[in-house]
Amino acid sequence: MAFVGDATEENWDRVISVNLKGVFLCSKYAVREMVRKGGGVIISTASAMGLVGLPGNTAYSAAKGGIIQFTKTMALEYASSNIRVNCICAGWIDTPMNENLGQRITDWTVRETPMRRWGRPEEIAQAALYLASDESSFVTGTALVVDGGWVAK
Repeated sequence: MAFVGDATEENWDRVISVNLKGVFLCSKYAVREMVRKGGGVIISTASAMGLVGLPGNTAYSAAKGGIIQFTKTMALEYASSNIRVNCICAGWIDTPMNENLGQRITDWTVRETPMRRWGRPEEIAQAALYLASDESSFVTGTALVVDGGWVAK
């Protein structure tokens, strides 16, 4: 975590490459096969931080915001090919990636999340299952927020 003035170009490039370019590359090659097969569903992982800022997380927020706009544009490009493109904007989720944030940050995130808890991985999985299912057959270009109310405040 670093404010823009203290951030390194190397870290910026790494975060953008992993988060935004990774989604681009996966989508680029998946969509070709989906067009050939007559349809499909692409679900990317964005973040609540792609919708609201958090000081010290500029590169991450920019990458996740980029995924949201990428999702919307790709949805428009491929809707006529029977391909739905959506992303999930997760809030604070209890995963190994977040294990070492420290008690102070963990307590702050719980206090700042309206539902007063972190999400569980299976809650994100349920959102993905919905977006992949026929029950969401008229949903494309959506950034589905699963964040315990973080973005709503």
